[in-house]
Amino acid sequence: MSIITLTDSNFSAYLGDAAALVLLSNGDDKLRGDFKVAFNKAAEEEADLLFAQADPAKFAGLSRRFDYQNKALLIGCYRGKALLRRSRPWASDLPDFIQTMRDAQLDDLPPAQRQQALEKAKAPPALAAPLDVSDATFEKEAIEASHELPVLVDFWAEWCGPCRTVAPILEKLAAEFAGKLRIVKVDTDQNPALSQAFQIRSIPTIAVFKAGKMIFMQPGALPEPSFRQLIEQAIAIEVPAEAASA
Repeated sequence: MSIITLTDSNFSAYLGDAAALVLLSNGDDKLRGDFKVAFNKAAEEEADLLFAQADPAKFAGLSRRFDYQNKALLIGCYRGKALLRRSRPWASDLPDFIQTMRDAQLDDLPPAQRQQALEKAKAPPALAAPLDVSDATFEKEAIEASHELPVLVDFWAEWCGPCRTVAPILEKLAAEFAGKLRIVKVDTDQNPALSQAFQIRSIPTIAVFKAGKMIFMQPGALPEPSFRQLIEQAIAIEVPAEAASA
């Protein structure tokens, strides 16, 4: 979404009940370069929020509304009210501002819609390509994520010929089953703790997790039809609650 230019006359029309991040600055302000890049990038990515900028030197109403003091000022607005403000903002301020706006929107929803939104927010993002994970991220990206979607794990290494045969198959299937199953990859040379934990002695080794539990593990390069059958079975299988909590 493009960044809106605010004036005294269009402020209410644009902001109204919207959740918005408003940047006030004039030509004399010294905006940090990293902030400008991050603000523009966030405006493109955060489709549910309004991003706006204004020159308070030209519009006295905006200057008074936000008590502008001749320093670049970032405002987090919801329903026309300032919930957050930061003079001479940093790029690192943006995540807190964005989250505050989202929380304000969430608080306004009816209970049923709020619950649906919370559940959606907890779900891991759909992956259209295999995701590289490490000793540090495996728990979150594989084990925890498997409570929402089955996760297929490819234990591989750069020098492994059969691994290179498997790679394009998994890339194709990751795109095909995006939103139904995640595919992640573990470089066994770079992540020895995982290799030891799962006793990986041959690569590639393929594992599948669902509901926090490993439901499949087998060494060797599978052909595409076998991968496809494994994925379809992983999606369909029901993991008993007692097994999932074990």
